[in-house]
Amino acid sequence: MPPLLPAPPPPIGSLSDLDRLFHSTEALGTGALSPAALGIAHHEWFVHLANSPFRQIELAAQALRDAQRFAAFLLTGQPAATPDAQDHRWADPSWQMPPFNALQQSHLLTESWWKSALEGLRGASPQSLTIMRFAMRQVLEALAPSNFPWSNPQVIEATLMSRGANLMNGATAWMRDQERAFNLRPSLDPRFRPGHEVAVTPGKVVFRNDLIELLQYAPTTAQVRPEPVLIVPAWIMKYYILDLSPQNSMVRYLVSQGFTVFCISWRNPDASMRDVGLDDYRRAVMSAIDAALTITGQQHLHACGYCLGGTLLSIAACAMAREADNRLATITLLAAQVDFHEAGELRLFINDSQLALLEDVMWRQGFLDSRQMAGAFQLLRVRDLVWQRAVRLYMLGQEDPPNDLMAWNADATRMPARMHAEYLRQLFLDNDLSEGRLQVDGRTVALADLRAPMFAVGTDRDNIAPWRSVYNLLRETRTDVDFVLTSGGHNAGIVSEPGHPARHYLVHERRPHDVYLSPDEWLGQARRREGSWWPAWAAWLAHRSGTPVAPPALANRARGLPALGDAPGTYVLQT
Repeated sequence: MPPLLPAPPPPIGSLSDLDRLFHSTEALGTGALSPAALGIAHHEWFVHLANSPFRQIELAAQALRDAQRFAAFLLTGQPAATPDAQDHRWADPSWQMPPFNALQQSHLLTESWWKSALEGLRGASPQSLTIMRFAMRQVLEALAPSNFPWSNPQVIEATLMSRGANLMNGATAWMRDQERAFNLRPSLDPRFRPGHEVAVTPGKVVFRNDLIELLQYAPTTAQVRPEPVLIVPAWIMKYYILDLSPQNSMVRYLVSQGFTVFCISWRNPDASMRDVGLDDYRRAVMSAIDAALTITGQQHLHACGYCLGGTLLSIAACAMAREADNRLATITLLAAQVDFHEAGELRLFINDSQLALLEDVMWRQGFLDSRQMAGAFQLLRVRDLVWQRAVRLYMLGQEDPPNDLMAWNADATRMPARMHAEYLRQLFLDNDLSEGRLQVDGRTVALADLRAPMFAVGTDRDNIAPWRSVYNLLRETRTDVDFVLTSGGHNAGIVSEPGHPARHYLVHERRPHDVYLSPDEWLGQARRREGSWWPAWAAWLAHRSGTPVAPPALANRARGLPALGDAPGTYVLQT
């Protein structure tokens, strides 16, 4: 994780404020992870293990068996442990040669032993054991022999072959990354600039307030479906994940299929927005709905939310349903959760201790910095995003090839203090939306009130919004839901344009009168289809749209919504 630079402290009004200032300073050295939460988890695991003498004997016996297997490997060459299929650290054949194969086997056996030590401990809470497994994974990943130049045969070979040029190139790349971390060099990849190489679908900014710019895209077909499509991206990311390069832009694809597309571009908050709340973001979505329908002169639109944008759209849709506002013709949720009970490893960062630390950090700064949020996501996939990248870039001296998705990933945003605290506590920690406690305008909203047809997409390798968590939508709603499980991760599974190699998806339709299927039962009944899921979604939208008509004008000055500038607008350029 990049180093975090301290913000000026806010005014101190009490001794408790000094504690908050201490905690926010402490977070600079812990990557905004709560040492108290880790300490509590470690204490609970240690005490329960100390009070289980026969479990200790079992682990000692396993350690002895592992030592015997390792000794037999040294004598016979028969592997004592086999890496997982997804573990690419040892893919190079040089890891099968001594002494490197011994280093590999020793590390794999150590990982296996710790996995056993952190499982099956009666009395310890599942969350504490999960935190301990996460923490030990960070330690073991860091200590892997593949991470050190003197124990990685690929690095040794590259150093000998290039006479050290790989290490010189790596040192240059490391210095460049440090300059970016300390804001001494622009963090954005100049090869992928919004409005130049990415986010280039033609359109106009047709509405702007303190939170959003609304983009309307120019038609490319002679006729369009009368109902426009409104896209609500997550506020923790720039919207152009859905409008990357022309060949993989979802926005451009929808436009080419005869839809009038609107997309929200969120403002990048600063400290002045510390008191902006979650409901302010919901109201911004409502403003976008109003503007899109005013410009097109239509009564209904198709709403699409991605990631947290889908969660926010769900809240807005529930409030609309409660008020009998039926302007949503359909609702599409892309890798979006409405029930956070099974929200995957991100829940590691969501407990009272962790949230208290984050709230103290945001109290000091007025927002959660994008680097702090990015650090949490990196730790979830620390092997791929940290250590293997470090080996490839800093030791082998191999530059990453140009990639629009990775360039977008580095172009992150901040989150206002109040809004992010409300989101984490009300949704992630307390699960208020799913459990019927979330209130909008002083009244409870419920997912069971939704009646608009829904199209939901999960991705099979998503560690941010696990597909089984996304699937819980079917348990919470009583409307038509077409659920798609596509290959790929949280981002790559959604940016899955037609023609993308090795893509497939599963699909199954649930109707209101159908009995509930568990995720495993759904897998047994879903149909597999090869290729991108985008054409299936476009056909689903078209089937629920009216007869094509002439495209509406870009913006509508007569109705008080003139064009304010060209897409991608100005908010997306804020850093």
